[in-house]
Amino acid sequence: MDLKTLKTFQMIVKYGSFIRAADEMNYVQSTVTMQIQKLESELGIRLIERGKKIRLTEAGRLFYEQSLQIVKNIEQLKMNLSDLQVGERGNVRLGVTEPTASYRLPEILERFLSQFPKIRISVDVANTPTLSERLLKGDIDLALCSTPDLGSDLHFEPLFKEDFVVLMPKNHPLAQNTVIAPEDIRGHRLLITSVTCPYRRKLEMVLQESGNIPIDTMEIGSMTALKYYVESGLGIALVPEIVLKPVPTGTTIRTMSGSLIHMTFGFLFKRSEYPLKLASSKLYEFLKQELLEHYPMDGLR
Repeated sequence: MDLKTLKTFQMIVKYGSFIRAADEMNYVQSTVTMQIQKLESELGIRLIERGKKIRLTEAGRLFYEQSLQIVKNIEQLKMNLSDLQVGERGNVRLGVTEPTASYRLPEILERFLSQFPKIRISVDVANTPTLSERLLKGDIDLALCSTPDLGSDLHFEPLFKEDFVVLMPKNHPLAQNTVIAPEDIRGHRLLITSVTCPYRRKLEMVLQESGNIPIDTMEIGSMTALKYYVESGLGIALVPEIVLKPVPTGTTIRTMSGSLIHMTFGFLFKRSEYPLKLASSKLYEFLKQELLEHYPMDGLR
């Protein structure tokens, strides 16, 4: 029993004629007759009573009713497999760090899913070290993050630079400075992210380069939450510029001198899975195009 035979049987029932079914299927009548004979032989039961006007047997009626769903399911399966082969169907597990997870990704994914509605995406928000581990374990397919500590099993593709600024209350003593130097932070509370955060490690490197200046710090676990703590007057913070649109009420921003002020951001893959295939490749290409097109000020330079 094959799909063509099932379709032929359904055409015979639909038009009530072997001849009409043969015409619709572009077969000669003998081919249609042979298909039905073979089908009845395989099933061991007569499906159609022949005569001037064909009539379904009781078994034929049952077979017809249930074969309709079978053919529909097979056709859908073929379409699904075809979509999967060209990358327009499938499940993609995407890892992403903040602030891209909150400030860039939602609108981009909405556009992507409008174009590829059969692709399902799950978003895993975490820091770069965690996403690196999840890639290696196979828990996610690709990640958008800062430069990781690369091992032999990971491949990083730089995409753009995340610009940082110093955020502070408007009445803060440093607000009178046009540019903030690392040594200016001495004696002022600096709000920092968790010890595992790459942004914090980069900040600590810059402070050490300027003389390992002792400063008062307060740890805040979320990069995107920093601005709210600054808004409440708890200190100053170095934050991605993109999270300050608009700048929180009662605060102001300043640039910082030195070599920090940016973090390289891009795609992270498991080397054995690169280049990406199917739906993951579709998402990768779309994200790359959208990020470079809609955030030109962040581009590598």
